[in-house]
Amino acid sequence: MLSGPTSFTGLTDKWLALSGNLRGIIWISIGTVLFALTDVVVKMLGHRFHPFELSLFRYVVGFLMLAPAFWRMGRAGLKTNRIGLHLWRLVLVTLAQLGFFISVINLKLADATAIMFSKPLFTTIVAVFVLSELVTARRWTATAVGFTGVIVMMRPRAGVIDPVVLIAVGAALTFAVANILIRLMAPTEPPNRILFYYHLGGMVILIAPAIWVWQTPSDIEWGLLALIGVLTTLGMICFVRAYSIGEANAIGPIEYIRLIYAGLFGYFLFGEIIDIWTLVGGLIIVGSTLYIARDEARRPTQAG
Repeated sequence: MLSGPTSFTGLTDKWLALSGNLRGIIWISIGTVLFALTDVVVKMLGHRFHPFELSLFRYVVGFLMLAPAFWRMGRAGLKTNRIGLHLWRLVLVTLAQLGFFISVINLKLADATAIMFSKPLFTTIVAVFVLSELVTARRWTATAVGFTGVIVMMRPRAGVIDPVVLIAVGAALTFAVANILIRLMAPTEPPNRILFYYHLGGMVILIAPAIWVWQTPSDIEWGLLALIGVLTTLGMICFVRAYSIGEANAIGPIEYIRLIYAGLFGYFLFGEIIDIWTLVGGLIIVGSTLYIARDEARRPTQAG
């Protein structure tokens, strides 16, 4: 009979024997489920707790979970000479997080998820203006097609658009700008330092608004609120691990399974029906962003 440590070592060896892409797919699949479950918890709690309070729990719990990594970095590792960029990014991401929570609470899960997948479309445009990147005609075409999917999902009936849909689109745009700022910081700022200022700044920004709208949770609600931070942080770790060992063009498309989870969770837990607008618009957005991702993956090869 195998002892515990020996058995664990055997499992580790089998895991490491898998290809990097396969391990990356497994990690991103787990992360996708965790993020989808986060959306479910946010939607469940959204009828009683304001997005300010939900977001505060997300940042506080995330900070506590990552605190050991921050502690190991020490003061020297956390010190930065680019505090301005950190401040801009944490403000943008905090606003985007609030916008996404609002959209999850008030829209169908599938709608909110599909609109957030438009981030790469906005990233293409923002990168041109902020990073002066050159974008091929094919990529511009894919971006334009993708935005038609966004318009389809906005359902502009008789010129009237749901304001929450505009909030969701704004959140996707804001996340895209924040992601571009990571590219600007990457040469000097390690990921954990970015995460430190992101979580710390989010708590500072949200503490006063959250107190203003505070609703004291019951016993089980404390656990569910904490679960938002736990699931989000674990999902983020899974994604980081996935992209650190796998090729982006191989593992990236797996993230879109989250749209299927959103549709299933929305239907079985909240009675949401996916209509033709969501289906067509979501497919257009996913197809366009997949093309952009593959085009991005080919660029280093072409440059070499």
